[in-house]
This record gives sequence, structure tokens and C-alpha cells, in this order.
Amino acid sequence: MSFRLLKNKNFKIVAILLAFIVIFVFGYKIGNGSFDLRWNSMNSSLPSTLNYSLIQQEYSILKNNYDGKLNANSLEDGILSGLANATGDVHTNYYNAAQAQQFTNELNNTFSGIGAELDNNSADQIVIVSTLAGTPASKAGLLTGDIVNSINGKSTQGESLESAVNAIHGPSGSTVTLGIIRGSNNVIVKIVRADIVVPSVNYKILPNNIGYMNIISFANDTPSLAQQAAADFKQHNVKGIILDLRGNPGGLVSSAVSVCSLWLPEGMTIMTERHNNQVVQSYQSLGGNILNGIPTVVLINGGSASASEITAGALRDNHAATLIGVKSYGKGSVQQIFNLSGGKEIKVTIAHWFTPDNINIDKIGITPDIIVPLTQSDQQKGIDTQENAAINYILSH
Repeated sequence: MSFRLLKNKNFKIVAILLAFIVIFVFGYKIGNGSFDLRWNSMNSSLPSTLNYSLIQQEYSILKNNYDGKLNANSLEDGILSGLANATGDVHTNYYNAAQAQQFTNELNNTFSGIGAELDNNSADQIVIVSTLAGTPASKAGLLTGDIVNSINGKSTQGESLESAVNAIHGPSGSTVTLGIIRGSNNVIVKIVRADIVVPSVNYKILPNNIGYMNIISFANDTPSLAQQAAADFKQHNVKGIILDLRGNPGGLVSSAVSVCSLWLPEGMTIMTERHNNQVVQSYQSLGGNILNGIPTVVLINGGSASASEITAGALRDNHAATLIGVKSYGKGSVQQIFNLSGGKEIKVTIAHWFTPDNINIDKIGITPDIIVPLTQSDQQKGIDTQENAAINYILSH
């Protein structure tokens, strides 16, 4: 199972979904396997088929000699996974049916958990920061400030936040038992985990009439939610906008294009894709740029990857935004999903993308216009120096 670490705007560790999914491999062009690989001249010298006799020979050796129990499905998964791993590309992966379903859920911010945000307090205890409305955690009556002192009967004393989150996480329909300290009371709470869908966009209007939009990933719901936020900003005639992409691992290219189009007039280049160093596709803004001309700051950090970097690069190169924060992750490749039989999938790196200024940021990242670090000391004090810098920049321009 792969995990992603979600972060809130103050960069404390967050377990909204009680699932960690640290895969900075978003930025996908989702497809059904119709992508034509015949253009790949780099691999034209490969044989048209593999030497299956060797695979059969190895299988026979294992079947007849292995001192243990073998599983046919696991062996098949091993072969398919080995082919993908042999590319040497961490973003080209094979998924069995269960992994494929989980991957789809993750891409759409659908997770199995209890719907609580966790953090450490000043005494290094694990506490409930908040619960999502309508989720198992909320229905069970968990409150902000509750101390989680045991999980399934095991004390959390000395346990890391990540370990606690992993212990609470589990499949939908299963039960987790939490020991809660609430004031002077000790409470035992049994919670049935469920599938939880988290909106990919949150927004608000800050003091001084500055719009703040946080996109946690570029999912299917991102275009409509970002459009709602933009309309509200426009209605309130905001002085400026902060687009917070910190900790955002990416997502769908189409969603990134839609977000950029809120600022960019129709026909502006957002990014181009190259395969074997040849341009194979170019993405332009769609129009409907209701935020065009409004001073905008995009916040990025080392957790901003792929579609986040596409968005940040497009808005900066097209002079629609200023970037503040620290260097982004640096994922400049594009993946496509190909369906296999039995619900299995393979995700393949099909191209690399370039910003409008013809820059590929793969393994390099994007350096912001204004570098503002966020120290651990600031985080512990609840001070967001990067957001404060964005506010000051907007107010001074």
C-alpha cells in the first residue's frame, strides 16, 4: 500500500483521512489504454515479444522445487510487477485489482478511515484537531482537544503520530477502539471506519479582503469547486488571491488546466508534453478567466508536485501570479493508466512536460520568485510565515 502525507496550511501532520499516501506521482493523463506506443522510436529495437520460454522454465522450476506454498495469482502479479519495475522509473507501476481500485479512490480523494484530523500537542500527546461533518469520528462524538491515549487497547505513549495514524487506519466496515482522555474523564469509543470523500478545494476570505484558495490535490471535483471559490472572490471584489498548493502532490492534468483557466485568457499555453524530445501535445487555457488581473500569489513547497507545478509554472510564466515559498518537488513527467484484464492496471510514464517558457522541472523543481522558509519553530508557534509573506506582498502591490 502506498501512502500520502496530507498537510494543513500550517504544515502540521494531518490525518484527515487517517491514511498516508506519499506518492508524488500525480499528474496523470487518465486513459483506457488506447495510447499509441508505436511512436516510441527509443524502444523500436526491442523484440516484438519476450522469451516466454524462459518465464515458463522458471515457473516450472519453482512449481516443482520450491519448498513452500505458491499462489498462482501472486506469481502472475510478480511477473507483471517485475516488467514495470524493470523500466527503472519509479512512476511506472503495475497494480493488481485491489491496488488499482485503491489508486482510483486516492486520485479522487476517497479514503477509508474515521474522518478525524490528528496532531501532537505541546506534551507530545496525540490529539483530535477536528472532525469532518457526517463522518464516523463526528458521529462518534470525538471533540477537538480529545487526547487519544490508546488505540485498540495499546497505549499511544511514546508512539509517533504516523504510527498512530496507521493504527487507526483500516478498511471500511472494520472497527477501531480509541481510548480518549477528555478533561478528567476517560472514555472508550468504538468507531466503524467508512469510505470518506474529502473536497479537494477549500477557500475563505481573509482579513483585508484577500481570497484564500487551498487545493489539496487536483481531483475530479477540483474544477467545479475552484470555480465556486473564484465566483465568490469576484463577488466580494477581493484585493488579491492566495492560491495555496503547498503539500499538494498533483492529480489530473485536466483539472490543472481548468484551474489555470480561471486566471488565463483562452488560448494561453499552460504546458506542453514531449515524447522522445518531440512535442506530442500542447495544453491551452479554456477561457472564462474571471480572476484575470487580480494580484495573485501561489504558495509552493517541497510537497508541491506535478499538477501543482504545472499550475504554478503556467501562472508565473504567463505573468498571472508570483510564487512564494520554497522549491517545489520536481516531477516533470506524465503518466497514463492502461487497463489490463481482471481489473488490473499499469501506469506508464508516457512523456515529460514543459512550462510555457519551455522548461522541464523534472528532478529540479520550481524555485519561487520570493523564497520564504517555514521553520519548525514557526510551525510550533502556529505562525505561517509564507502565508504572511503572501498577504504582505498583495497589500503592497
